[in-house]
Amino acid sequence: MFESIILGITQGVFEWLPISSEGAIVFLEANFFHQLGELSNIIQYALLLHLGTALAAIIYLWNDIVRLFKSIFAHDPNNPHTKGELRFLALATLISGILGLALLQGIIYFENIVPIASQGITVAVGVLLLATGYIQIKARKTRKERKDSAALTWRDDVLVGIAQGLAVLPGLSRSALTVSTLMLRGYDDKEAFRLSFLLSIPIVLLGNIFLNIKDFTLTTNSLVAIFFSFVFGLLTIHILLKLAERYPFGPIAVFFGVLVLLSAFFG
Repeated sequence: MFESIILGITQGVFEWLPISSEGAIVFLEANFFHQLGELSNIIQYALLLHLGTALAAIIYLWNDIVRLFKSIFAHDPNNPHTKGELRFLALATLISGILGLALLQGIIYFENIVPIASQGITVAVGVLLLATGYIQIKARKTRKERKDSAALTWRDDVLVGIAQGLAVLPGLSRSALTVSTLMLRGYDDKEAFRLSFLLSIPIVLLGNIFLNIKDFTLTTNSLVAIFFSFVFGLLTIHILLKLAERYPFGPIAVFFGVLVLLSAFFG
């Protein structure tokens, strides 16, 4: 039960920061709770915990979601914001779903050939956290424009979809990759975060349908973890998104990456 509470809180807080919540969960499972198992199973469990933060995102972004649904039924082709956002959500979700599933199958295949030790997982998470930090630092230094969703193009949809698909790898932050990609494409900080978290909702719901519903067993522990993920996600989403918009989290991701690597070799 204690493990479920800690993992739920971790998901609820880290999801809104450009630091991998999935990487944090994998790191805790492998090094503190010693529940290594197969990496692919831990990734699927982390995806289950995303249901809590997805519900928190739905509540927080309710007005945006209602506006998008209304535009579908009203069929307002002259509104560039809703038109661009609907295409963005559909295309980016499709691409990230295909890529993420392919990467997960690759992890499963690799696990069947070479057993992955706890230290190996920790090293991989640390390296990918360093990559996450570098991408964020690069994005903040190079962007120049301040576009909004009316400027979304199919190229933006594809690039953000690829970025989100890569985040199936623990240590690569979904929010960091998608937000950084949007910032590199010239989008405003606030708009990049808003679009990123709108995009998280369909991929989490569809991901759980495709990956978890077949062997779905809702235990007390998983319910507790999802509940704490939702509660802490809802309590922290506003303030943490404001902090993430205002302050660079790239160096913090690099710092966490270094700590994880040190724990792998000297822990």
